[in-house]
Amino acid sequence: MTPSSAAKSAEVAQEHTIAQSIALHLLPGILVGAFYFASVRPVRNLGFPSVAALILAALVVLVPLELGLLIHEGRRAGGQGIEEIIAYRQRIPWTGYLIWVPIIFVASGLITTLLTPVTDSLETLFTWLPEAYRLDMGLSGAYSKPILVVTYLLFFLTVSLVAPVVEELYFRGYLLPRMPSLRGWAPVLHSALFALYHTWTPWMALSRTLALLPLIYVVRWKKSIYLGIVAHCLLNTIDAVVGLAFILGLS
Repeated sequence: MTPSSAAKSAEVAQEHTIAQSIALHLLPGILVGAFYFASVRPVRNLGFPSVAALILAALVVLVPLELGLLIHEGRRAGGQGIEEIIAYRQRIPWTGYLIWVPIIFVASGLITTLLTPVTDSLETLFTWLPEAYRLDMGLSGAYSKPILVVTYLLFFLTVSLVAPVVEELYFRGYLLPRMPSLRGWAPVLHSALFALYHTWTPWMALSRTLALLPLIYVVRWKKSIYLGIVAHCLLNTIDAVVGLAFILGLS
C-alpha cells in the first residue's frame, strides 16, 4: 500500500464510540499525570524545579505509551508500522507553512492571553493542591544557573520537540479522524478531551480547549498533521525561549 492510499484508508477508518474516544484521549494523560505527581518530590529533593518531573513523565510515559499504542494499532491494521493508521498526511507546499503556521500560532496565543483572567480564576479552585505539586518552571530565582541550563535543554528536546510530534501523530493523526461525527461537534469534543488530558494543569482546560481549535480545524481542513506538528512545536517552544532569556539574565 502506498503512503497516499494508506492515508486515505486511515481517514475512512471506522469511527470510535464516544466511550472509546474518551478512554483513548484521557488514559495517557492520567498515566502521565500520575507519574508527574509521584516524581515531583524526588525531583525537587534533587534541586530541580517540578517541570523536570514533567520532562521525565514525557520521556518515561507519554512517548513510549502513545507510540506503543500507535504501533499496536498499526499492526492490528495489517501494517508493519504506524503508516496504516495515521491520517491527514497530505503534503503541502512550503508557502502553506508560511501562511497557516503563523495563523495557528497567533490565534492560539491570542486566545490563551485573552483567557488568562479566566484561567487564573479557575486556578483558585485548586488551592487544595499543595504548592510543591504545581508546575514550577524554575524562574523564581531559587535555582542555580547550571540546574536551569540542564532543565531547559531537556525541556527543549523533550517538551518542545519530541512530545509534540508524538502527540500530533496520536491525537490529530489517529484519534481525530476516528471521532464520532456528533453533528459537527467532533473537533470541539476532541479539543476538550485533549485539554483534559493535561491532568497536571487542570485549571487550563478551558483556555486549552479554545486555543487548540485553530490548530485542529486547520489540520482537519488541510488534511495535514505536518502543519499541526510544526505549530505545536513552536507553541511549546515559547516556555523554552522564556526560560532561556531568564537564564541568560543570570549572573
